[in-house]
Amino acid sequence: MNEKRRILLKNSFAAGATGIVIGTGLLTPKAALAAWPKAAFEAKDSKSALQAEFGSSTLIPSNDIKLKAPDIAENGAVVPVTITSNIPDIDSISIVVQHNTWPIAATFKLGPTTDGYISTRIKMGKTSDVTAVVKAGGKLYSTTKNVKVTIGGCGG
Repeated sequence: MNEKRRILLKNSFAAGATGIVIGTGLLTPKAALAAWPKAAFEAKDSKSALQAEFGSSTLIPSNDIKLKAPDIAENGAVVPVTITSNIPDIDSISIVVQHNTWPIAATFKLGPTTDGYISTRIKMGKTSDVTAVVKAGGKLYSTTKNVKVTIGGCGG
């Protein structure tokens, strides 16, 4: 009985806090329930995923993108990835893992005053190339690094 009361109080507090944040305008329902490119995230190969996400799969190799990831990931369930770019007018940064079941691991839409920097953790099913794709000025720039996975993170 006491546990049910705690769950009720916790859920009530969470709903109330969300309502307050939305009410103050810090979080808009549109941002909270943003549309996502379903076809891109469900594509089975890198080329199709990029085509669905950006309308093109043509990547321009760039030394202006720095991709930091481990050479060997001991656990594919949590592979840290950091991408930094000084290319001007960045619209988005995406992470593509070539041999994952679903190649696009993440896409980050950046605002006009946002620095070209993201840091996250991704899942990798097996050893694969990890590609950072930066969309800027209507073009797709990329850099790639091979990451060896010793224990798979996507059900492996």
